[in-house]
Amino acid sequence: MHQKSNPELPPAQRGLTKKGPHRGKRLLLGLLISLALPATLSTTQASELPVLGDRASATVSLDQEHKMGRAWLKALRSQTREIEDPLLHDYVEHLLYRLAENSQLQDRRLELVVVDNPALNAFAVPGGIVGVNGGLFLYAQTEQEFASVLAHELAHLSQRHYSRAVEAAQRTALPNMAALLASIIVAATVGGDAGIAAISATQAAVLDQQLRFSRENEREADRIGFQTLVNAGMDPKAMASMFERMLMTQRLAGSRPPEFLLTHPVTESRVADARSRAEQLPTHANLVQESLEYQLMRNRVRLAFDEEPSHAIKVFESELDNKNDRVKTAAQYGLALAYAKAGQDSKANATLKPLLDSEPNRISYIVAFAEINSRSQSQSDVEALLRKHLALNPDNYALSMALARCLSAKQDYAAARSLLEKISQQRPNDPAVWFKLAEANGFTHNTIGIHLASAEYYILKGNMDQAMQQLDYAYQKSDKSFQLTTLIEKRKADIQAYREELELF
Repeated sequence: MHQKSNPELPPAQRGLTKKGPHRGKRLLLGLLISLALPATLSTTQASELPVLGDRASATVSLDQEHKMGRAWLKALRSQTREIEDPLLHDYVEHLLYRLAENSQLQDRRLELVVVDNPALNAFAVPGGIVGVNGGLFLYAQTEQEFASVLAHELAHLSQRHYSRAVEAAQRTALPNMAALLASIIVAATVGGDAGIAAISATQAAVLDQQLRFSRENEREADRIGFQTLVNAGMDPKAMASMFERMLMTQRLAGSRPPEFLLTHPVTESRVADARSRAEQLPTHANLVQESLEYQLMRNRVRLAFDEEPSHAIKVFESELDNKNDRVKTAAQYGLALAYAKAGQDSKANATLKPLLDSEPNRISYIVAFAEINSRSQSQSDVEALLRKHLALNPDNYALSMALARCLSAKQDYAAARSLLEKISQQRPNDPAVWFKLAEANGFTHNTIGIHLASAEYYILKGNMDQAMQQLDYAYQKSDKSFQLTTLIEKRKADIQAYREELELF
């Protein structure tokens, strides 16, 4: 953590960082093989959705998928970094749920992961895990294009391709399928030559029939995803334009396309099919308008992946003359953040001010103001502004986390801890919240709170050994309080149950 040494903190905790722990290769490979979403086996027509009681559901129930998905998510988090931007996460989460409400997905207990990786990638894992690389923002030029990828991934979930794969695997070459799944997820999570080589080697061994099934799954996901996009009121042409963009990327990349295009190969026929579907629909006057918010989030990501603020400043300055008002406004927003990243806070405030004046209630602008000024002499103004807008938007995730950061910057650690405890109750599956809460507990010398929050962080990160150790530390400090010991024993039992479930996968 980024904090001063705490004398009440055990030695093992003073070095707590967000770096994922090293895990055994056998466990990781087992999880990948057992839990990854396959793209290699047969599917039925879109209208023949699996229901509880059919062969696929009898093989893997929705509840089993949910448990497997959460176990897979812990494995993923132990190996990858996430983009910890509450504003960005909140935006994608709302877009995902908006699409899910217009999809054929039965189980909508979704978990979103935004991976800190500039490569083009998105994935869906049984149990409602949907992930996107930050790089998807770099490739998708509009919200509609971005949404088309999410809709496609939701279709993989709604059609329960994994359950069908398990059922079909009883009649096909399971070892080949498992090897392909493992190599695909290795490439998606760690990338590099090893993952690409693994895919190349295993793909050569997979039966032609399985490859045909893969194409069928992709076509079905295209059809269902397209309908989700239309149901959500979005531009039906967006899927075709995103496919065209991917196809161009695939051609330019040659033998080393992005991971997403390895597992979701784009062909001329898929582009043509998407374009044909859009052309067959009547023109709708009530389509959702292109989103300024998407362009703001896109520029946050662009800045995050640009290691040189001076370069980002030049890029955003060059876009200020763009004829598209949304692009121009987003460039001004990105420029303000780039100035702040370069340590030029006065320029950052001057650039942001016209935007705030024009839309004083836009949360993205308010959070940007807080990010620029939380460590300046304007901390009291930042706190007042955030509290005002939290009163208008109760429990808003981005505003709440911005206020917690502001309170910590003011060294009002008790208030920050109280707020983070509330957020942790609202978002118990968010490791970033638990990390910040452990940090706040450290500053307030709440040793038991440090250990309990750290345990939750490690559980979500898939490091059960560290989680158990933190719970043991908390137990030793509990003075045998009935309420505390009951809570600790329950969490230990949860960890043991998780370990037992892994043995079943």
